[in-house]
Amino acid sequence: MDNDYFSIDAILAENQKFQCTFKQEIPDMGHLGGGSERDIQVQSKRQIPIWLAYTIIYSDWADFDIPAAFGPKVRNALKAEPRSVRLANLVGAGGSWYGFGKTTMDILSDEQAQVLSEMLTTTFKGRLIEVIDQAQHFAALGPVGASGNTGDSSQAFREGLDATERDLFTLAQESSKKMKRWYEETEKSKR
Repeated sequence: MDNDYFSIDAILAENQKFQCTFKQEIPDMGHLGGGSERDIQVQSKRQIPIWLAYTIIYSDWADFDIPAAFGPKVRNALKAEPRSVRLANLVGAGGSWYGFGKTTMDILSDEQAQVLSEMLTTTFKGRLIEVIDQAQHFAALGPVGASGNTGDSSQAFREGLDATERDLFTLAQESSKKMKRWYEETEKSKR
């Protein structure tokens, strides 16, 4: 994911929210994160979008909690079996779990960012073969077989793909279709 101003993926990732705990009172800003109070009190918690959280955290007005999408429960599930976790359900706005992780890493300390980076990389590597395999399988089935019942676990895996994985799935599927078409044309010309 690019940190490009015009990147839709970057915009969606920065629209995710962090749980912030304010260290000091902020007058006339109670509306941040949907609060109904006039002021933000010390130790109050607010869900703040990342694009705003950068300023608040770097100004040392608040601390933030690492989002649940990257917490110990998810980390343990990913260590056990990365393919069993539905990444799309962990974050909203298009299901860009990897993009949200990359954006979260930018705010963390170096040690925490390294741990998160390893989790993202290991998860991606652990799921990549299955993404490509599923894409090639469905490309081989064609339009008739793609709507049939091919197994609940395969369907659940595809529905849980992150936005990045869905893009790779589509690319691999198209590549497989083109390869099949090329092979068939080559075989016809040999006859």
